[in-house]
Amino acid sequence: MTAFVAGQAPASRPGLALAFRFALREMRGGLKGFYIFIACIALGVAAISGVTSVSRSLVEGIAAEGTTILGGDLSFRLIHREATQQEYAYLESLGAVSRIATLRAMARAPATGEQTLVEVKGVDDAYPLFGAMSLTAGGALDTALAGGGEAFGAVVERELLVRLGLSVGDSFTLGRATLTVSDTIEVEPDRLSDGLNFGPRVIVANAAIDASGLVQPGSLVRQNYRVRLDAPDRLDAIIEEAEEAFPEAGWRIRSRANAAPGLQRNIGRLAQFLSLVGMTALLVGGVGVANAVRSFLDAKRPVIATFRCVGADGGFVFRVYLIQILMLTGLGIACGLVLGAAIPFATQGFLATILPVQAIASIYPAELGLGVLYGALTALAFALWPLGRAHDVPPRLLFRDDVSTRHRWPRKRYIAGTALAVGVLAALAIWLSGDTRISLVYVGATASVFLLLSLIARAIMAGARRLPRPRGAELRLALGNIHRPGALTPSVVLSLGLGLSLLVTLALIDGNLRRELGATIARDAPSFFFLDVQNSERDAFDALLSREAPDATIDGAPMLRGRIAAINDIPSQDIEAPQGGAWALRGDRGITYAATLPDSSTLTGGDWWAPDHTGANLVSFESEVAEALGLKIGDTVTVNVLGRNITAEIANFRRVDWESLSINFVMVFSPNTFAGAPHTHLRTLTYPDGGTRDAELALLKTVANEFPTVTSIRVKDAIAQVNALVEQLAWAIRAAASVTLVSSVLVLGGALAAGHRHRVYDAVILKTLGATRARLIASFVIEYAALGLVTATFAVIAGALAASFVLVQVMDSQFTFLPATAIGAAIAALVLTVGFGLIGTWRVLGRKPAPVLRNL
Repeated sequence: MTAFVAGQAPASRPGLALAFRFALREMRGGLKGFYIFIACIALGVAAISGVTSVSRSLVEGIAAEGTTILGGDLSFRLIHREATQQEYAYLESLGAVSRIATLRAMARAPATGEQTLVEVKGVDDAYPLFGAMSLTAGGALDTALAGGGEAFGAVVERELLVRLGLSVGDSFTLGRATLTVSDTIEVEPDRLSDGLNFGPRVIVANAAIDASGLVQPGSLVRQNYRVRLDAPDRLDAIIEEAEEAFPEAGWRIRSRANAAPGLQRNIGRLAQFLSLVGMTALLVGGVGVANAVRSFLDAKRPVIATFRCVGADGGFVFRVYLIQILMLTGLGIACGLVLGAAIPFATQGFLATILPVQAIASIYPAELGLGVLYGALTALAFALWPLGRAHDVPPRLLFRDDVSTRHRWPRKRYIAGTALAVGVLAALAIWLSGDTRISLVYVGATASVFLLLSLIARAIMAGARRLPRPRGAELRLALGNIHRPGALTPSVVLSLGLGLSLLVTLALIDGNLRRELGATIARDAPSFFFLDVQNSERDAFDALLSREAPDATIDGAPMLRGRIAAINDIPSQDIEAPQGGAWALRGDRGITYAATLPDSSTLTGGDWWAPDHTGANLVSFESEVAEALGLKIGDTVTVNVLGRNITAEIANFRRVDWESLSINFVMVFSPNTFAGAPHTHLRTLTYPDGGTRDAELALLKTVANEFPTVTSIRVKDAIAQVNALVEQLAWAIRAAASVTLVSSVLVLGGALAAGHRHRVYDAVILKTLGATRARLIASFVIEYAALGLVTATFAVIAGALAASFVLVQVMDSQFTFLPATAIGAAIAALVLTVGFGLIGTWRVLGRKPAPVLRNL
């Protein structure tokens, strides 16, 4: 202490070494008062590092099983047609080739009369080139598909047996072919590469598909050619060579390095969203950090005063307690890292039940390092301000900090340090995000919510201060507690407001999506989609629909599949499109032609062509996609259809009502563009009253019997499947959001604990003056209920605005305010604030007055 004694000039200013020694001495008292601090940091770090680690484990799993998932080193996919002799010869020159045909069709069980949509996969003798096909009975695939007699063999998913009421050995029909269920599928190695499925899998030999009559000119069938390369190290060179050798083949080439691009994109998006939720939990925890540091310094005022009295300057005091805060932050980060590193291992088994890929659970240093960085920056951003405020406060005021220094600003260096930590935190969130726009919106919204909540807390305190003095003692005490120096109002409003705002946002998004799928779309959507109606069957099929459902509305359009090959002669793979338009350049799209503007479209620019147009090829583009791609009227679009590149000029733009689920296309061409091209027709049927289940099933059975090659999709079944997917996603989002709620509860508990000492003094003095326990409890209930109600009101408003932005601007959907969600948020806020407040109050009211009064 000699370096601090007044009247002596120290040889040098006390350095970090001395500050570190004093910090360690002070830490001997244990972690009392910092358990909430550590828990908040640990929870946020665990959420961020755990989510990113799980995402990495899934991506690594896909990469490790790339050849098995894809079914080869390379995959060449064609729509509507098989490879030409020249194309197939080229593929054979690369290595072993396996041809797989996939399509959707109706499976029917004559014995039970049941039918259902299935995902059909035709394979050859070489399948699978990689991985192993596993059947329940353990037999070989080629034996199972051989069948016997006139019936072909088939292996199916168990779900098909349940839907059709069949058992192994029973028969069902597929188109015009009769199939016998030889076995059920245990493991299909390349299932993931086929994307989203709307029905149970049926695997048959290619010969069975040929016999079914399902493949006709223009039928929606995908021919996949998987290749096991003789020179697997020449992967990129072969892709480039194939594109140059067959520029108009129209095939989509995928490699083992990109075996499941759709799943990888979805994993990335979900990881981004969950990381932002984890970041929110960490920021909510930051409020707890600030509360804990402020409470800690408040308890340390005698020690700080002693330091100052013996000659320590404010900088030394700041360093001593900054070192302690950093050590505690390190402890919280370490706990969070242990939890985050364990999450991939803990979720591996669960993920295996919902995803057809094995996640590679491991310790991922980069992802854990990201959690460390976020945790340290958050702690600094919220701790520097309360630490800095003690720098210039003289000893006589440190003993009265709650009265005179609550609103004192720290020195500029500490303000700059806080701003720098916040800025780096925001920049990190934006830089590491996969979507800059969403991250910018998130950062802006978070800053706005923090600012608004701070202003609301000040407004509550100012309003309580200016209200007329009530007569009731309980109400006077409650109002006084809300606005007095050192009040809990800012901490409660911030901690509870952030968590509830996020929960209301997610609840409103979830509720609106369910409402849209379950009510609006189900009400307005057609009852049926009928695919692959051949030209030769079109009139007879329309007559059947008119006869069986005379009151229904029937709509139709010609349908082809094509891929955008170029825009303004720039190859699609060379176009860097934003997310809003990039999807249109990936894979193949449904396209059509029409002489007049479709009923579900509204022209937004340009003119529609004449019904008898015979000039240059023209195309109408959906306006939002066109805007995202930067297209203008007069630009050219080249599509590859049936192995031919066809170029058309953009004549107009139109707005499409996608939510109606009626027949809509991104691109509608002038009729002369595809004159003479083989294609099928699409039909929809809409009952005026939505249709009854019996009427729909009766029509489904009639269509299946008279037109076995037509694929019938009952829209209500499709919506039910989408609802099931949304339900699974919603549970994941709720689980992640619960982390933020837990963090909010921790911070709320910490804020109440931080004010415990002051509450004890207040309660003891009031009880000494004659206040009863009932009156004190009533005043506390009024105080906590008022804070909870105001916070819930803000959370409902902020959550509604955020949900509206996401639904309308990001998802291009509609927003409807759901009152039940608002009531739920208000109840949650009241239960949390009043409940936690009363728990703490009960402990306060139980203190004996004498020991407290002796220490005043």
